[in-house]
Amino acid sequence: MHTIYGIKNCDTMKKAFAWLDQQGVAYSFHDYKKSGIDAARLHAWSEAVGWKTLVNTRGTTWRKLPPERQAIDTPDAAVQLMQEFPSLIRRPVLETTGGQVLVGFDPALYASLHATAGTPE
Repeated sequence: MHTIYGIKNCDTMKKAFAWLDQQGVAYSFHDYKKSGIDAARLHAWSEAVGWKTLVNTRGTTWRKLPPERQAIDTPDAAVQLMQEFPSLIRRPVLETTGGQVLVGFDPALYASLHATAGTPE
């Protein structure tokens, strides 16, 4: 089963949930704002997609940070900041049963993944 990570009330998350539901794709949801997110998972995602892909620099949480907090230049610094401010993690993050990590919602990418995965679990 796929796992989708994010914040429940995010509009992009709602689009991803709707798409997965419409396609009959089985998934579990992890709300990292409520449940937190461990450093090991953030490091694994950073290795898979790059920490710059994970950090949402367009949101209000980022804009409220002082420049010295925004001056991250290593995966460790990014992970520490994302753990401290889970809203900085770009949404959604989808971990597939095949071990892929997708960041953001792109219906075409989700569809291609679904097509190669065969029948949903």
